[in-house]
Amino acid sequence: MKQSPADKQAFERMAPGIITAAGFLGFDERSPDRIIAEDERAFEELGLDFNNVADRLEELAHKGEAGLGEPITVGELLVQSGDARGMLPCPWEDGFFHKNAVSVSPADTPLEACVEGEDMLIYSELSIHMLRAHHFCQGRGSPFRLEPTLLKQLLF
Repeated sequence: MKQSPADKQAFERMAPGIITAAGFLGFDERSPDRIIAEDERAFEELGLDFNNVADRLEELAHKGEAGLGEPITVGELLVQSGDARGMLPCPWEDGFFHKNAVSVSPADTPLEACVEGEDMLIYSELSIHMLRAHHFCQGRGSPFRLEPTLLKQLLF
């Protein structure tokens, strides 16, 4: 797959310390375009649609706001939504997004027993945008990685 100049610049901005301290790639050694391609295949195999997943994540974030920073039960999920001051730019430079963090886990599992990325999703407004607009779930080991199998398990 040939990388566009815009993608090359976006991928450079994903490194730690550019937009966020941790960056967007975690410990993943795959290139960002390979991460995207493999996650697109995973979505297809799991019967997931990027827009539907993004819509569901937005819905849970909005419902989680009712907890005012405390975890609340939404169906069979425990959702906690918190905000921080400021905005983050998308690495593709197509918008700015409020800093926030939403965690979603099974309601029958105490939060302290959850392992991020295994049975708990953590995402942000920027995560939703990158998922919808760029099909970018972030690299393995990234704090906000949207692991396709976990999305399927928790959301559908």
